[in-house]
Amino acid sequence: MSLPNHFELLGQDGVARAGRLTTPHGVVRTPAFMPVGTSGAMKGLHWREVRDAGADIVLGNTYHLMLRPGAERIARLGGLQSFTGWNGPMLTDSGGFQVMSLAQLRKVTEQAVTFRSHIDGSSHELSPERAIDIQLLLGSDIAMQLDECVRLPADHADIARAMDLSLRWAERSKRAFETAPAGRMLFGIAQGGDVPALRQASARGLVELGFHGYAIGGLAVGEPQDVMLAMIEEVAPLLPPDRPRYLMGVGTPDDMLEAVARGIDMFDCVMPTRNGRHGVAFTRYGQVNLRNARHADDPRPLDETSAWPSTSGYARAYLHHLVKAGETLGAMLLSEINIAYYQSLMQGIRAAIAEGCFADFRARTKADWARGDIAPR
Repeated sequence: MSLPNHFELLGQDGVARAGRLTTPHGVVRTPAFMPVGTSGAMKGLHWREVRDAGADIVLGNTYHLMLRPGAERIARLGGLQSFTGWNGPMLTDSGGFQVMSLAQLRKVTEQAVTFRSHIDGSSHELSPERAIDIQLLLGSDIAMQLDECVRLPADHADIARAMDLSLRWAERSKRAFETAPAGRMLFGIAQGGDVPALRQASARGLVELGFHGYAIGGLAVGEPQDVMLAMIEEVAPLLPPDRPRYLMGVGTPDDMLEAVARGIDMFDCVMPTRNGRHGVAFTRYGQVNLRNARHADDPRPLDETSAWPSTSGYARAYLHHLVKAGETLGAMLLSEINIAYYQSLMQGIRAAIAEGCFADFRARTKADWARGDIAPR
């Protein structure tokens, strides 16, 4: 069954792409970074700060939400957007990665994965059909197929088994999604670990099935960056150019810049907020560890040219003090600073693609990072 297309490719500079994805809750400008609201909340941030920073879309996690407070409860309360207060587009992942990484005593069969909750040890079964059902109950704009993700390095046989299973689950996920309301989207997920032939087979199989968009999963799970980029180069050219491409769980600013250069449109990662809670800021000059004693007497802001008030308005000395003192405000400020930087980077990428100068933007951005934390006094 052919699926309608909600994605418009607006421009291309080399392989880098800029586009617009229309969802029931609004438009997503691509390339896009999706902040991760795992349990229906952004750790340390209010939704208005996420929106003000420039985010068009956020991510919710099926595994966590199905366990607490429960998909049926969220549906009764009006769906995820109404429940959380985020009134924009939302993507939910399938829960497969969290089952593999968090759940206890998991068992994978052809039918489903059974596992015990990491919260209370209760037993659950997650099949492709149930994963779709949960996401439809949540009311997300974009749902993901259930897949099996293996950590790298892994044996070839295990990677091949998981890839084949994920393809069969993709077909079942698509059938289960046929009852979805108009405008909702389903993305397939290409697996195959670090094996080029398996990645290609997965991509071709998904394209034959047909999805609203295509994700590349199972990367940034222990492999070096060059391996991740090589796998993107194997998969991206095989995907339909008129559909969005999503690199799951990635990543660092450099990862995203390099992935955009290879044709990727969407990203998500917990890194901006997680690193913020641990005293690390992402800036135009690269990462700044505010725990370091050298910031204790530094009156400079992180970046005086930044349009984000917290980035340009607080002294490094104050941020250092908050981090060292364990003040919640420190984690909150650094988390919003990081989300704002990620969104600023995406905006810069989109503008550069539109102007046909992405290569120059990429080189300048990397040069600023290479300078390190030496912003002019």
